[in-house]
Amino acid sequence: MSFFGLFGGGNSGASIEDYLKEGAVVIDVRTVEEFKSGHVNGSKNIVLDTIPQKVNQIKAMNKKIIAVCRSGARSGQATSFLKQHGIDVINGGPWQNVAKFVN
Repeated sequence: MSFFGLFGGGNSGASIEDYLKEGAVVIDVRTVEEFKSGHVNGSKNIVLDTIPQKVNQIKAMNKKIIAVCRSGARSGQATSFLKQHGIDVINGGPWQNVAKFVN
C-alpha cells in the first residue's frame, strides 16, 4: 500500500455537476499514455505518483477539484491525500463520469 492509503476519498454527498458549476478543475491522475487515449475536455493530467510534489501547484489553482482516473481507485487515493492537505476535492471516479457533464 502506498502513502496515499487504499482507495479512500469518498464524496460526502457533493455532486460532480455542482462542482463543475462552481468552476472546479478536473485533475486526471492516470498515466500520460492513458490520458492521451481519452480524457475530460479541459482536464489537467497530474499523474498520481506526482501529486505530493504538486500539492502547492494544485492549491495555487484556488479552485475546487474533481479527481478522475480509469476506475475510481487512483482518484480516490488522490482525493484522500488532497483532502488531508486542505484542498476541496471530490472523487469523480472514472473520467467518463465527468466527461458526460462537460462539453
